[in-house]
Amino acid sequence: MQLSQIRARPRPRRTLFAGRELGAFRFGSKLERAIVRKVGEAVGAHDLIRDGDRLMVCVSGGKDSYVLLDALRVLQRRAPVRFSMVAVNVDQGWPDYDTRAIEDHLRAEGVEYHMANATYAEIVEAKLAPGQTPCSLCSRFRRAYLYDLAPRLGCTRIALGHHLDDLLETLLLNLFFSGRLATMPPRLLAEDGRNTVIRPLAYVLESETRAFAEERGYPVVRCGCPSCGLPEQKRQVVKRLLGALEKEHPQLKRSMLAALRNVNAEHLLDDSLLRRVFSEFKTEPVVSVG
Repeated sequence: MQLSQIRARPRPRRTLFAGRELGAFRFGSKLERAIVRKVGEAVGAHDLIRDGDRLMVCVSGGKDSYVLLDALRVLQRRAPVRFSMVAVNVDQGWPDYDTRAIEDHLRAEGVEYHMANATYAEIVEAKLAPGQTPCSLCSRFRRAYLYDLAPRLGCTRIALGHHLDDLLETLLLNLFFSGRLATMPPRLLAEDGRNTVIRPLAYVLESETRAFAEERGYPVVRCGCPSCGLPEQKRQVVKRLLGALEKEHPQLKRSMLAALRNVNAEHLLDDSLLRRVFSEFKTEPVVSVG
Protein backbone atom coordinates (compact mmCIF):
# COMPACT_ATOMS: atom_id res chain seq x y z
CA MET A 1 0.00 0.00 0.00
CA GLN A 2 1.35 3.39 -0.97
CA LEU A 3 1.29 6.46 1.24
CA SER A 4 -1.04 8.23 -1.19
CA GLN A 5 -3.58 5.45 -0.63
CA ILE A 6 -3.26 5.82 3.13
CA ARG A 7 -3.79 9.57 2.88
CA ALA A 8 -6.99 8.98 0.92
CA ARG A 9 -8.62 7.05 3.76
CA PRO A 10 -11.49 9.03 5.31
CA ARG A 11 -10.61 10.42 8.71
CA PRO A 12 -13.07 9.89 11.57
CA ARG A 13 -15.19 12.96 12.22
CA ARG A 14 -14.16 14.40 15.59
CA THR A 15 -15.01 18.03 15.11
CA LEU A 16 -17.68 19.67 17.25
CA PHE A 17 -17.64 23.01 15.48
CA ALA A 18 -16.69 23.80 11.92
CA GLY A 19 -17.78 27.39 11.48
CA ARG A 20 -21.18 26.57 9.98
CA GLU A 21 -23.16 26.97 13.21
CA LEU A 22 -22.99 30.75 13.10
CA GLY A 23 -26.33 30.77 11.35
CA ALA A 24 -28.01 34.16 11.30
CA PHE A 25 -25.71 35.68 13.91
CA ARG A 26 -25.49 39.42 13.32
CA PHE A 27 -21.87 40.49 12.97
CA GLY A 28 -20.60 44.00 13.37
CA SER A 29 -18.83 43.85 10.01
CA LYS A 30 -17.88 41.56 7.12
CA LEU A 31 -14.36 41.43 8.52
CA GLU A 32 -15.60 40.14 11.87
CA ARG A 33 -17.62 37.46 10.10
CA ALA A 34 -14.60 36.38 8.04
CA ILE A 35 -12.35 36.15 11.10
CA VAL A 36 -14.85 34.25 13.23
CA ARG A 37 -15.55 31.80 10.42
CA LYS A 38 -11.84 31.11 10.00
CA VAL A 39 -11.49 30.60 13.75
CA GLY A 40 -14.45 28.22 13.66
CA GLU A 41 -12.85 26.27 10.81
CA ALA A 42 -9.59 25.94 12.70
CA VAL A 43 -11.40 24.88 15.88
CA GLY A 44 -13.33 22.23 13.98
CA ALA A 45 -10.45 20.97 11.83
CA HIS A 46 -7.99 20.58 14.70
CA ASP A 47 -10.29 19.71 17.61
CA LEU A 48 -9.26 22.81 19.52
CA ILE A 49 -12.23 23.11 21.88
CA ARG A 50 -14.28 20.35 23.47
CA ASP A 51 -17.44 20.35 25.49
CA GLY A 52 -16.72 21.45 29.07
CA ASP A 53 -13.35 23.05 28.33
CA ARG A 54 -12.21 26.09 30.26
CA LEU A 55 -9.90 28.24 28.17
CA MET A 56 -7.13 30.43 29.46
CA VAL A 57 -7.06 33.15 26.78
CA CYS A 58 -3.71 34.92 26.95
CA VAL A 59 -4.23 38.66 26.42
CA SER A 60 -0.94 40.49 26.06
CA GLY A 61 -2.44 43.81 24.98
CA GLY A 62 -1.38 43.26 21.38
CA LYS A 63 -3.86 43.40 18.52
CA ASP A 64 -3.89 39.64 17.95
CA SER A 65 -4.80 38.65 21.51
CA TYR A 66 -7.71 41.12 21.56
CA VAL A 67 -8.99 39.68 18.26
CA LEU A 68 -8.62 36.16 19.64
CA LEU A 69 -10.64 36.98 22.75
CA ASP A 70 -13.49 38.60 20.80
CA ALA A 71 -13.67 35.79 18.23
CA LEU A 72 -13.86 33.19 20.98
CA ARG A 73 -16.58 35.17 22.72
CA VAL A 74 -18.69 34.95 19.55
CA LEU A 75 -18.09 31.20 19.31
CA GLN A 76 -18.94 30.82 22.97
CA ARG A 77 -22.41 32.19 22.23
CA ARG A 78 -22.97 30.23 19.02
CA ALA A 79 -20.97 26.99 19.14
CA PRO A 80 -22.81 23.70 19.83
CA VAL A 81 -20.46 23.01 22.74
CA ARG A 82 -20.28 24.65 26.13
CA PHE A 83 -16.97 26.11 27.25
CA SER A 84 -15.87 28.86 29.60
CA MET A 85 -13.00 31.34 29.39
CA VAL A 86 -10.79 33.50 31.55
CA ALA A 87 -8.64 36.22 29.99
CA VAL A 88 -5.15 36.21 31.51
CA ASN A 89 -2.56 38.96 31.31
CA VAL A 90 0.99 38.36 32.51
CA ASP A 91 3.13 41.35 33.44
CA GLN A 92 6.66 40.18 32.70
CA GLY A 93 8.26 43.18 34.35
CA TRP A 94 9.38 45.16 31.32
CA PRO A 95 9.28 48.93 31.91
CA ASP A 96 6.43 51.01 30.46
CA TYR A 97 4.14 47.98 30.01
CA ASP A 98 0.71 49.54 30.51
CA THR A 99 -1.30 46.76 32.14
CA ARG A 100 -3.85 49.27 33.44
CA ALA A 101 -5.11 49.92 29.90
CA ILE A 102 -5.50 46.19 29.35
CA GLU A 103 -7.36 45.65 32.62
CA ASP A 104 -9.64 48.61 31.95
CA HIS A 105 -10.57 47.12 28.59
CA LEU A 106 -11.27 43.65 30.00
CA ARG A 107 -13.37 45.10 32.81
CA ALA A 108 -15.34 47.27 30.38
CA GLU A 109 -16.03 44.24 28.17
CA GLY A 110 -17.38 42.32 31.15
CA VAL A 111 -15.17 39.28 30.69
CA GLU A 112 -13.70 37.19 33.48
CA TYR A 113 -10.02 38.06 33.75
CA HIS A 114 -6.91 37.51 35.83
CA MET A 115 -3.95 39.90 36.01
CA ALA A 116 -0.70 38.11 36.91
CA ASN A 117 2.73 39.46 37.82
CA ALA A 118 5.63 37.27 36.75
CA THR A 119 8.36 39.98 36.82
CA TYR A 120 11.10 37.85 35.29
CA ALA A 121 12.40 40.52 32.89
CA GLU A 122 15.41 41.22 35.13
CA ILE A 123 16.30 37.50 35.19
CA VAL A 124 16.10 37.35 31.39
CA GLU A 125 18.35 40.39 30.97
CA ALA A 126 20.88 38.99 33.45
CA LYS A 127 21.17 35.72 31.51
CA LEU A 128 21.57 37.27 28.06
CA ALA A 129 24.87 36.90 26.24
CA PRO A 130 26.29 40.04 24.58
CA GLY A 131 24.33 40.86 21.43
CA GLN A 132 21.66 38.26 22.18
CA THR A 133 17.98 39.24 22.03
CA PRO A 134 15.72 38.13 24.91
CA CYS A 135 12.89 36.74 22.78
CA SER A 136 13.71 33.03 23.02
CA LEU A 137 14.58 33.06 26.71
CA CYS A 138 11.61 35.29 27.55
CA SER A 139 9.33 32.92 25.66
CA ARG A 140 10.54 29.94 27.70
CA PHE A 141 9.97 31.77 30.98
CA ARG A 142 6.50 32.88 29.88
CA ARG A 143 5.57 29.40 28.69
CA ALA A 144 6.64 27.82 32.00
CA TYR A 145 4.68 30.45 33.93
CA LEU A 146 1.52 29.88 31.88
CA TYR A 147 1.82 26.10 32.19
CA ASP A 148 1.93 26.44 35.96
CA LEU A 149 -0.87 29.00 36.12
CA ALA A 150 -3.42 27.20 33.91
CA PRO A 151 -4.18 24.30 36.28
CA ARG A 152 -4.42 26.71 39.21
CA LEU A 153 -7.14 28.61 37.35
CA GLY A 154 -8.91 25.38 36.44
CA CYS A 155 -8.13 25.78 32.75
CA THR A 156 -7.99 22.79 30.41
CA ARG A 157 -6.54 24.62 27.39
CA ILE A 158 -4.27 27.62 26.84
CA ALA A 159 -5.33 29.79 23.89
CA LEU A 160 -2.60 31.86 22.24
CA GLY A 161 -3.02 34.59 19.63
CA HIS A 162 -0.61 33.32 16.96
CA HIS A 163 -2.06 33.89 13.48
CA LEU A 164 -1.29 32.42 10.06
CA ASP A 165 1.61 34.81 9.42
CA ASP A 166 3.23 33.65 12.67
CA LEU A 167 2.94 30.03 11.56
CA LEU A 168 4.42 30.73 8.12
CA GLU A 169 7.24 32.87 9.50
CA THR A 170 8.10 30.15 12.03
CA LEU A 171 8.14 27.57 9.23
CA LEU A 172 10.69 29.62 7.28
CA LEU A 173 12.72 30.50 10.38
CA ASN A 174 13.11 26.81 11.19
CA LEU A 175 13.88 25.96 7.58
CA PHE A 176 16.44 28.75 7.05
CA PHE A 177 18.14 28.97 10.44
CA SER A 178 17.42 25.82 12.50
CA GLY A 179 17.61 23.01 9.97
CA ARG A 180 14.11 21.81 10.85
CA LEU A 181 10.86 21.54 8.93
CA ALA A 182 8.35 22.58 11.58
CA THR A 183 5.97 25.34 12.58
CA MET A 184 3.56 26.20 15.41
CA PRO A 185 0.80 23.57 15.41
CA PRO A 186 -2.79 24.69 16.00
CA ARG A 187 -3.00 22.20 18.88
CA LEU A 188 -0.05 21.05 20.97
CA LEU A 189 0.17 18.83 24.02
CA ALA A 190 2.72 20.60 26.22
CA GLU A 191 5.90 18.89 27.30
CA ASP A 192 4.64 18.77 30.88
CA GLY A 193 1.85 16.43 29.78
CA ARG A 194 -0.74 18.50 31.65
CA ASN A 195 -1.52 21.39 29.35
CA THR A 196 -2.85 21.70 25.83
CA VAL A 197 -1.94 24.80 23.83
CA ILE A 198 -4.32 25.92 21.08
CA ARG A 199 -3.99 28.58 18.37
CA PRO A 200 -7.51 29.37 17.09
CA LEU A 201 -6.21 32.17 14.80
CA ALA A 202 -4.13 29.68 12.79
CA TYR A 203 -6.09 30.41 9.57
CA VAL A 204 -6.38 34.18 10.12
CA LEU A 205 -4.01 36.57 8.35
CA GLU A 206 -2.19 39.28 10.27
CA SER A 207 -3.61 41.84 7.84
CA GLU A 208 -7.05 40.79 9.07
CA THR A 209 -6.19 41.10 12.76
CA ARG A 210 -4.58 44.49 12.11
CA ALA A 211 -7.62 45.79 10.23
CA PHE A 212 -10.04 44.45 12.84
CA ALA A 213 -8.02 45.99 15.69
CA GLU A 214 -8.29 49.35 13.94
CA GLU A 215 -11.98 48.80 13.33
CA ARG A 216 -12.63 48.01 17.00
CA GLY A 217 -10.23 50.60 18.40
CA TYR A 218 -8.52 48.24 20.84
CA PRO A 219 -6.16 49.82 23.40
CA VAL A 220 -3.07 48.17 21.89
CA VAL A 221 -0.15 48.01 24.34
CA ARG A 222 3.47 47.17 23.53
CA CYS A 223 5.12 44.55 25.72
CA GLY A 224 7.80 47.03 26.80
CA CYS A 225 10.75 44.86 25.76
CA PRO A 226 13.39 47.10 24.11
CA SER A 227 14.19 44.40 21.54
CA CYS A 228 10.60 43.84 20.39
CA GLY A 229 10.23 44.28 16.63
CA LEU A 230 13.79 45.35 15.88
CA PRO A 231 14.31 45.24 12.07
CA GLU A 232 17.45 43.10 12.34
CA GLN A 233 15.64 40.29 14.13
CA LYS A 234 15.41 37.14 12.01
CA ARG A 235 11.62 37.07 12.32
CA GLN A 236 11.41 40.60 10.97
CA VAL A 237 13.71 39.65 8.08
CA VAL A 238 11.44 36.71 7.21
CA LYS A 239 8.34 38.90 7.61
CA ARG A 240 9.73 41.38 5.07
CA LEU A 241 10.63 38.54 2.69
CA LEU A 242 7.09 37.14 2.81
CA GLY A 243 5.66 40.63 2.38
CA ALA A 244 7.76 41.27 -0.71
CA LEU A 245 6.82 37.93 -2.27
CA GLU A 246 3.16 38.44 -1.47
CA LYS A 247 3.11 41.69 -3.44
CA GLU A 248 3.95 39.72 -6.58
CA HIS A 249 1.94 36.64 -5.60
CA PRO A 250 -1.17 37.65 -3.61
CA GLN A 251 -2.19 34.03 -2.92
CA LEU A 252 1.22 33.10 -1.51
CA LYS A 253 0.18 32.69 2.14
CA ARG A 254 -2.94 30.73 1.28
CA SER A 255 -0.78 28.41 -0.81
CA MET A 256 1.67 27.97 2.06
CA LEU A 257 -1.21 27.14 4.42
CA ALA A 258 -2.41 24.54 1.93
CA ALA A 259 1.11 23.07 1.85
CA LEU A 260 1.15 22.71 5.63
CA ARG A 261 -2.02 20.65 5.34
CA ASN A 262 -0.75 18.58 2.39
CA VAL A 263 2.58 17.05 3.46
CA ASN A 264 3.99 14.23 1.32
CA ALA A 265 6.33 12.28 3.58
CA GLU A 266 7.61 10.20 0.65
CA HIS A 267 9.10 13.29 -0.95
CA LEU A 268 11.11 14.38 2.08
CA LEU A 269 14.49 13.10 3.28
CA ASP A 270 13.49 12.06 6.79
CA ASP A 271 13.37 8.26 6.68
CA SER A 272 12.43 8.07 10.35
CA LEU A 273 9.32 10.16 9.61
CA LEU A 274 8.34 7.82 6.81
CA ARG A 275 8.79 4.79 9.08
CA ARG A 276 6.64 6.41 11.78
CA VAL A 277 3.89 7.18 9.27
CA PHE A 278 3.76 3.63 7.97
CA SER A 279 4.07 2.20 11.47
CA GLU A 280 0.94 4.08 12.45
CA PHE A 281 -0.96 2.39 9.62
CA LYS A 282 0.64 -1.04 10.23
CA THR A 283 2.03 -1.37 6.73
CA GLU A 284 5.33 -1.27 4.88
CA PRO A 285 6.55 1.63 2.72
CA VAL A 286 6.67 1.15 -1.04
CA VAL A 287 9.89 2.42 -2.57
CA SER A 288 9.47 3.71 -6.11
CA VAL A 289 12.40 3.91 -8.52
CA GLY A 290 12.68 6.47 -11.28
